Amino acid sequence: MIVGTHRLLQGDVKFHDLGLVIVDEEQRFGVRQKEALKALRAEVHLLTLTATPIPRTLNMAMSGLRELSIIATPPAHRLAVQTVVTPWDANLLREAFQRELARGGQVYFLHNEVDTIDRMARELGELVPEARIRVAHGQMPERELEQVMLDFHRQRFNVLVCTTIIESGIDIPSANTIVIHRADRFGLAQLHQLRGRVGRSHHRAYAYLVVPNKKAMTGDAEKRLEALASLEELGAGFTLATHDLEIRGAGELLGEDQSGQMAEIGFSLYTELLERAVKSIRSGKIPDLDPTLRHGAEVELNLPALIPDDYLPDVHARLTLYKRIAGARDEDRLKELQVEMVDRFGVLPDPAKQLFAVAELKLAATPLGIRKLELGPTGGRVIFLPQPTIDPMSVIRLIQGQPKVYAMEGPDKLRLRMELPDASSRLRTAKGLLSLLAKG
Repeated sequence: MIVGTHRLLQGDVKFHDLGLVIVDEEQRFGVRQKEALKALRAEVHLLTLTATPIPRTLNMAMSGLRELSIIATPPAHRLAVQTVVTPWDANLLREAFQRELARGGQVYFLHNEVDTIDRMARELGELVPEARIRVAHGQMPERELEQVMLDFHRQRFNVLVCTTIIESGIDIPSANTIVIHRADRFGLAQLHQLRGRVGRSHHRAYAYLVVPNKKAMTGDAEKRLEALASLEELGAGFTLATHDLEIRGAGELLGEDQSGQMAEIGFSLYTELLERAVKSIRSGKIPDLDPTLRHGAEVELNLPALIPDDYLPDVHARLTLYKRIAGARDEDRLKELQVEMVDRFGVLPDPAKQLFAVAELKLAATPLGIRKLELGPTGGRVIFLPQPTIDPMSVIRLIQGQPKVYAMEGPDKLRLRMELPDASSRLRTAKGLLSLLAKG
């Protein structure tokens, strides 16, 4: 077994017979390092651990590309960290320091600017004269930094003014208050990790997120702080990560740069195609890339099948409903949508009813291997895919039973001759025909 840092991922490190890689604090690894780990996966088991998965990782887990397990049970007797978002308030901060020092505890004060960190330490010394203050940051000599952290662990001083160097790997049970200066400049996962440096014993811990006024903060920073303050309970890392995904977006999923044509086809279509491919592979099939199968059967009844603008004037709402109707996977979902529309906008007009009827026909025709179903006033035709799933004998019986109505035109077209003057006759005929073909 070897325990190491990122150094183990460099090209000059070779393993004789590697079987398992465990990556802790996965959010601290960049895309290039994760690509190096991915290259090992053919023969290596990979387990990654993180309190706050980054949006890219979380999205891959949710879309089925990666397996995900959640450990939400906190250690026994552990209390949630009480979080306060506040502007700089000298009285509040002095009270926070004094409360912690009075119970014999220690305080982290996070100030992430090395140039001004000593000045901030002096200001805190004036604010809380009884505090014993030291400074720690990554630009200090290695031995000096190590000595400061050992002294803090041994409680030789009680206030550590530091940078984000404490973000992970620090476990000091007696430190139960953290003050994060300019918390609006930190990411959501980073804030959660920093908050996790306190509250590691049975004492109640406090996290103070010091922020400027709202005008000096970005909209995303406000959302991050709201999410963090609202989720104080233990095991909230996964929920926070979903907020992070909403705020920042999923990022580039494939490789160091966005691969393929994701930007051209759009993220929604990409995730839909990905979902279908993952399902196919899991069921032991090769993903079918035929575009006709991808979009389902085409149904054309030469009828108005739409949501009229006088029924629903809002263009955006209409487009959203069209997308939901087109994306419905079964008749039950279509019925739910109909009920929802009636509830929100009133009784459906005929064109909207016909839109739902066409969507139902499409759901019935697609699994039969039908590429197109077209009906008009004098009949219509059914065009099959090269390898339909219906029994050829069902088509033959149909033609033999009603030779004046049905006839084959070429190897893949079934012609239908019948007077279909109105919507009800075409819908009835289409349903009956699909039912007969499905029975075999």
